[in-house]
Amino acid sequence: MDKKNVDELTYKEASQELELLIRGLESGEMELEESLASYARGVELLKSLRSRLSDAEQKVSVLMAGIDGTDELVPAAPADTSDSGSF
Repeated sequence: MDKKNVDELTYKEASQELELLIRGLESGEMELEESLASYARGVELLKSLRSRLSDAEQKVSVLMAGIDGTDELVPAAPADTSDSGSF
């Protein structure tokens, strides 16, 4: 089965696929080649999810601007982009 391009996935689809990849990698039952391919796909999914979160944070910041009657931009806290996630 061909997998969709990461950019074609919804946020929910991408996060669910990433979760399944992580479970598969943690199981230790994959062959080396499959593990490497899964890891590469997981990295691609993770980058996409982080980018989407960052975009959403920027949109929230813009939406929050002026909510209290001022035209002042209220920045959101940045997303955690550390690579401390497990694979």
